[in-house]
Amino acid sequence: MRSPAVAGSFYPRSPEALRRQLDELFKGVGKVDEVQASGAVIPHAGYVYSGPVAAEVYARLPRRDTYVILGPNHTGLGAPVAMSTQTWETPLGSVEVDADLAKAMAGTIVDQDDTAHLREHSIEVQLPFLQYRFSGFKILPITMRLQDEKTAVEVGTALGQAIKGLGRSCTIIASSDFTHYEPQEVARSTDAKLLEAVLNMDIPELYHRVYGLNATACGYGPISATITTSRILGAKTAKLLRYATSGDTSGDYSQVVGYSAVVFT
Repeated sequence: MRSPAVAGSFYPRSPEALRRQLDELFKGVGKVDEVQASGAVIPHAGYVYSGPVAAEVYARLPRRDTYVILGPNHTGLGAPVAMSTQTWETPLGSVEVDADLAKAMAGTIVDQDDTAHLREHSIEVQLPFLQYRFSGFKILPITMRLQDEKTAVEVGTALGQAIKGLGRSCTIIASSDFTHYEPQEVARSTDAKLLEAVLNMDIPELYHRVYGLNATACGYGPISATITTSRILGAKTAKLLRYATSGDTSGDYSQVVGYSAVVFT
C-alpha cells in the first residue's frame, strides 16, 4: 500500500475537509461539458494555489477504465523512469493500479520501482480529484527523473502501444507546474512561449524553448510523453482551459509559480 505522503500539507488530511475543499473548487468551475480528452496537463501544487486550475480539467474529464498519471520525480529516489504497482491510498479511499497495463509496460524503458513514489507529490495530489468525480477506475502512476526528449517520446510511445494493444479506455495526465519563483510578468511571458509549443503539440519546439529560455517548468518530460501517447490515441488538437499563477491567489507577485490546464483531443 502506498500511503499518502503530503496529506495535511498539499491538501487536507481529513476526508470531510478534503471533500469540502473539492466541493468549492468544482463549484468555481461551474457546469461544463465533458471533453473526450486523450490527455491533459494539470498542475500539482497545494490545492489553495493550483486547485482552481486543476479543477478546470477534472470537471470536464470523461470516466475512463484507467488514468495514467505521469509526474516529474522531485525527490531523486528510485529508477530514472518508474511505475508503481502498489495500491494507492488517500483520505478518500484506495485506488488500484491497472496490473494488466503495468504488465504490458514490463520490459520497456519504464521500470517497476515503488521507491521512486514513496515521497513524490506530483502524482498523489491528482488522485483526490479523480476520486471526487469517479469510482471504480484504476491508475498507472509513472515518475520521470529522466526527462530528455528521447526518453519522453520513448515512454509515450510504449504507453500508447500498450494501451492500444489492451484496448483500454484511458486518459493520460501530465502532472506539471510551469515557471517557478519568478516575478509575475516573467513567469507569464515564459509560460506563454512554452504553452504555444504545447498547444501546437510540437515536442521538439517545446524542448528548444525549455532549454533556450532556461525554463523551470518541472514536468516537460511528462508533458512530452503525454503528447506522444495522446497522438497515438487519436488526439489532433490541444486547448488551454485556464492559466494562473500562485500570485493570483496569494497576492504576492514577486515570486510566483505558473499553472496551466490543457486538454488534448
